[in-house]
Amino acid sequence: MARIPLLQTSDVDPSCAPLFQDFERERGAVPNMFRALSHDPELLKTWFAMFRATLREGAVSTRVKEMVAVRVSKLNTCRY
Repeated sequence: MARIPLLQTSDVDPSCAPLFQDFERERGAVPNMFRALSHDPELLKTWFAMFRATLREGAVSTRVKEMVAVRVSKLNTCRY
């Protein structure tokens, strides 16, 4: 059970709703980390911008970046 309530799209600050809609359109769901961060709209916007900058296409494809993230999580025995 989460210690911080995970907000739904209908519950977030109106300025954050477009970010949630982008996640739902692009990834099919809003990651729980962003649902928790949405209690502070400025924090959510900052993390969202960092997330976008990190995962956008570049010298390394987004697919490879996501595979690296999964592998690092596995090596760290992260259940999430």
